[in-house]
Amino acid sequence: MLPAFVMKTVSSLGRSKAFNLANLLTYGRLAAVPAVVGLLFWPEDHWSRWFALAVFAIAAITDYLDGYVARTFAQQSALGRMLDPIADKLLVAATLLMLVADGTIHGWALWAAIVILCREILVSGLREFLAELKVSVPVSRVAKWKTTLQLVAVGFLIAGPAGETVLPNNTLIGTILLWIAAILTIYTGWDYFKNGIHHLMDEG
Repeated sequence: MLPAFVMKTVSSLGRSKAFNLANLLTYGRLAAVPAVVGLLFWPEDHWSRWFALAVFAIAAITDYLDGYVARTFAQQSALGRMLDPIADKLLVAATLLMLVADGTIHGWALWAAIVILCREILVSGLREFLAELKVSVPVSRVAKWKTTLQLVAVGFLIAGPAGETVLPNNTLIGTILLWIAAILTIYTGWDYFKNGIHHLMDEG
């Protein structure tokens, strides 16, 4: 049971849909994008990487919390439904680009990053098209696992060489997890496309 002052705060925030607690958590995740990117401009600085990881981890946690708060306190809104997936994609995409730029992701691992980015663009376009047809595409359980694994993989890679001082083969672990996430990304992307293909064919 939540304390009375927390319930009161949530209730007061809920009166304004744009500034309810669920949306504020999403805004925080959006604000984390430039923060993580900025910290990764100094990839050789271990402290910078740890701070980037801390910001990224907090942002990743809010990905779960905003949905929980929205459902628990009936704070669902059109703005939140729009911004939530955008915030997730921006956070992952921007971080992947920085990790490619500093060489943490290199060689064959680049393909895993490319697959993830291309899938996000494909699914976003498909969702936008289906939304115009008033067709809802629910998020599958495998897609949720994919997102979680993707965030964990990127977290390992953000730590990069700084993480090697604590956990040997940290970057290798992150790379393997990234490949697994990329495989799940292909599966879930095909699943979304398969569910929406007959709508595409009907409109074509």
